[in-house]
Amino acid sequence: MRIRHVATVLVGVAGASVTALALSGLLSRDPVPPAIAQATLWMPDPLAPPRIAETNSVRPALAQADVAFEFRPVPPLPASPADTSLPSIEPPLVIWSREIASGETLDAVLDDAGLAAFARAEIAQALGSEYDLRQLRPGHSVTVESSPNGTPRRVELAVADGLRIVTVLGDTPDTRVLEPEPEIVTFAGQAVVESSIYAALQDAGLPARFAVDLAQMLASTADLRRDLAGGEVIRLLWREARDGNQRIGQPELTFAALELGDSTYEIVWPDDESGQATIFLDGTVLQVFTPPVEGARLSSAFGNRVHPIYGNVRMHTGVDFSAPSGAPVRATAPGRISYVGWRGGYGRVVEVAHGANTITRYTHLSAVPEGLAPGQRVMAGDMIGRVGATGTATGPNLHYEVMVNGRPTDPLADNRLAEALERETDVADKLTQLSAARSLLAERLARETTPATTERL
Repeated sequence: MRIRHVATVLVGVAGASVTALALSGLLSRDPVPPAIAQATLWMPDPLAPPRIAETNSVRPALAQADVAFEFRPVPPLPASPADTSLPSIEPPLVIWSREIASGETLDAVLDDAGLAAFARAEIAQALGSEYDLRQLRPGHSVTVESSPNGTPRRVELAVADGLRIVTVLGDTPDTRVLEPEPEIVTFAGQAVVESSIYAALQDAGLPARFAVDLAQMLASTADLRRDLAGGEVIRLLWREARDGNQRIGQPELTFAALELGDSTYEIVWPDDESGQATIFLDGTVLQVFTPPVEGARLSSAFGNRVHPIYGNVRMHTGVDFSAPSGAPVRATAPGRISYVGWRGGYGRVVEVAHGANTITRYTHLSAVPEGLAPGQRVMAGDMIGRVGATGTATGPNLHYEVMVNGRPTDPLADNRLAEALERETDVADKLTQLSAARSLLAERLARETTPATTERL
């Protein structure tokens, strides 16, 4: 009875539930789409029970044994310490520079740069080991590089012709001489003579010092003061050593052509160290000339003059060439050394005999080549000494004499040495040099006078 009663109750409850669900479906506003209704009826296929395969697998021996594992810490790998320090940065140097004024000493300049007395003395000693500080001139410059605390690190002395003397200061000062590496540039120009060759060159913007060279070369063949009538054309070819836009040293003549009356004088200086020059008259070799000092300035001529030291009028028995101390002095003609030594006011002297009755004398020398001795044969252009100021001299110069039968003659007018040179001259070689010089002059003059054209891009 009790079981039936319970079943009846359950049937009633189930029927009520079904009735409620049906009523809720009927009362719903939106009917369920057939696809969704169909999807709700899908059921996955039942999974097949797993199948365990029977195998004769053997467990690893390690698993079969009761082995107690001991875990030990792994030692750390040695690591090289990374250099994480920042690079040291040098503080910027303080640079001070200016030119030396007239009458100023190196010590005064360094004092103006703010250097202490002991530093000035150290720098002067270091620079003086490579350069004679007595030769300092206005226009030379001093550059000082110092650390921010004022300690000098580097001092540079710039002198003539691009030469620099540099001292690097430290535990021991290091001083070096830095010479420029110049470029040799060839120039050409021409001028019309109205009053003098000097004025003509100066007005045309050409090196006026070449007027002295031409007067010296042509002294024995033409009287330029008397023969110049005005309107003569002079053409020059010369070379200069250049460091950028700065000229180093003096320009050197390589070719000159002067129209004088109905004649044309031409002078060719070869591109070698001999200093020899050949004078041509209308294309024919007239004379071969070797100046004792290449490129020097003729500072005093032969004849009576007021002595520069004693002040009275005396006979000047030679010619003087003003040149830098140490400039090479060369024999003007082939011969044999007849004397090397000292002669009173002449200072250090070298004499060369040319034949039986002609001697050339070179005085005030600062030095002579090692081993130069009487009897030694020399050729024209061989170096026999260096310019100096020994004996009675006001400064570096060469006093040059020509003695014929014991009596002085004008070195610029006497032809005996020229004749000795001409006997050893290769005329064909000289004519080849003349032709090459003419061609180069014409080329450079055409380049100077041709207006520059601008290429359109």
